[in-house]
Amino acid sequence: MPGTATAPAPRGTTATEGPPGGRSVTIAVALCIVTILLAVLDSNIVSSATVPIVRDLDPVHGVDRIPWLIAAYQLAATAALPLYGKLCDTLGSKKVFIGALAAFLTGSALCGMAQSMGELIAARAFQGIGGGGLMSVTMVVLRELGTAGPKEGVDAQEGKGSKAKGGDRKGSIGGIIAGAGMALGPWLGGALADHAGWRWIFYVNLPVGIAVLIAALFAVKLPVRTTRHRIDFLGAGLAAAFSTALLLVTEWGGADYAWTSPVIVGLAVAAVVALGLFLWRQATAAEPILPLSLFRLRLMRYGFAIQGLVGVAMIGSIVYVMIYLQVVRGVAATSAGLFLVPMAIGMTVVGLVSGRLVAAGWSQKTFVVSGTVFASAALALLSTLDTDTGLWTVRGALLLMGIGFGQLIGQLIELVQDAAPPARLGVATTGVRFFQTLGTALGASLFGAVLSRVYASQGPGGTTSDIGRLTGSARVHALDAFVSSTDVVFACATGAMVLALLLATRLPGTRTSA
Repeated sequence: MPGTATAPAPRGTTATEGPPGGRSVTIAVALCIVTILLAVLDSNIVSSATVPIVRDLDPVHGVDRIPWLIAAYQLAATAALPLYGKLCDTLGSKKVFIGALAAFLTGSALCGMAQSMGELIAARAFQGIGGGGLMSVTMVVLRELGTAGPKEGVDAQEGKGSKAKGGDRKGSIGGIIAGAGMALGPWLGGALADHAGWRWIFYVNLPVGIAVLIAALFAVKLPVRTTRHRIDFLGAGLAAAFSTALLLVTEWGGADYAWTSPVIVGLAVAAVVALGLFLWRQATAAEPILPLSLFRLRLMRYGFAIQGLVGVAMIGSIVYVMIYLQVVRGVAATSAGLFLVPMAIGMTVVGLVSGRLVAAGWSQKTFVVSGTVFASAALALLSTLDTDTGLWTVRGALLLMGIGFGQLIGQLIELVQDAAPPARLGVATTGVRFFQTLGTALGASLFGAVLSRVYASQGPGGTTSDIGRLTGSARVHALDAFVSSTDVVFACATGAMVLALLLATRLPGTRTSA
């Protein structure tokens, strides 16, 4: 900063852009929260605007390309995650944050200007490269803003690190904003598409994002890396190949292609081979992109596993509640999105409260265990749905779900960041997101297969897509079978959360330093 003399940092250490004051940190945290909200909203916002997009760009064949439109963002975001973590640890999180935000805004502009479904899908993938980085990199920035400096040390067995008071609260806020954005994204997308036109679900990012980008250049002051590291681009490529193949299996399997088709079997084999090569590369590379040594830390192992199970359960709680409301209860898509408001409220309120209590010295393990208990109870309640279950019961279950996930999202990220060695904070943070994304993909595949199989065994024949055309007793029979199928899905999600609960009880009793 002008007028501030800073001694050069010794080789092999980090330098700081300038001493961040309290007001500067507050502004930087606000910028991070807005950025997370932009990224999460955009990963969900398109799902409720597909009809007007298809009607405008390709009314004849556009419906067949909707899965690619939705999947392009997620595929690109997931594939880039491991590389973003290493870049943060190598270049510094501020540079990577600004680069990811610039890519996201460029992709948003290209999406808004698209004149065909092909152009929109390509632009959506480019936007996903930036959006995937924003979520994880911003969590790294929040962590570094919440600490006075690098952690002083990490216990080799338990992964216990020291941090400044308030670090937990900032990380928890980021996690809770992400959860609330995920719940509200479909509703906002539908509202913008109905009242302003579908292109504005992308254009709305530009003024907000550009303002954040300019402000971040001056307000965000973080350590600057002074040492050079090699980046394992081969490892990043193998991670991208594995995640892409796995996500395509979960997207196409049982829907576009049969599970035993050459396409799905080939993709599954490719995913296994890519995973094996990736693990070999991480064990032999001089500077691996996801060091296997991280898994020796107890908090890291359990944190990654629990986060993956949370990803599995969340897809069941959100997607299949929306399907139940629209197919069985006849609730319009926009109105169905409003049912997620209690979940968002529960996540936000309990997340803020638990974040403050952890920052004051409460055990993080307490809230992780409590969160899995609440989420398990909510999913168990949803597994009892019937064709005439009161809609307030559904809202109550989603509120309970929000209370559970609100305790989990922020605290799990903090647990993993606590366990990470200081030089690998970025890799650890993006690792959490990577496991959650893979868990979500596997959950979607598992639950979709379960729903189809149970419906096929109990329904009147045909698939779930035929329900809307049925009448009379056949429709009643189909709806009963469909509800039974969703109940089994929620029971499976409950099982995933119970397993997460068992893992949570094995966590060491961590406490933050007050």
